[in-house]
Amino acid sequence: MEYSTQRMVMYPHLNAAGILFGGQAFSWVDEDAIIFAANLLETNKIATVKMSALEFKSAANIGDILISGVELIRVGTTSITVKCELRNKTTNKIIVQVDEVVIVALDYNKKPTKHKLAKN
Repeated sequence: MEYSTQRMVMYPHLNAAGILFGGQAFSWVDEDAIIFAANLLETNKIATVKMSALEFKSAANIGDILISGVELIRVGTTSITVKCELRNKTTNKIIVQVDEVVIVALDYNKKPTKHKLAKN
């Protein structure tokens, strides 16, 4: 798994219980998957089309530094599938894991199109 992004959990990222808000974690996972795919496919004409369950393994608290990891799982003709996780940098505990994020390459009409990793 390639870990490239670090973030600090701040007050705006917290829910009413004082831990990382699930929607914030979802947003970070989606953004990191898209950045990984954009670099891999050498295009920003891509979109997330599916995300499997967001599974929380442990809580993240104010001041925690989280590292984000992304790994290529599958290559299709118009899409790629990646696995993502947010991990606490200090404790090394997984905060959130998403087993499948499907990202599709788009043409100029925003329709799925073959990407550079697709086999001929």
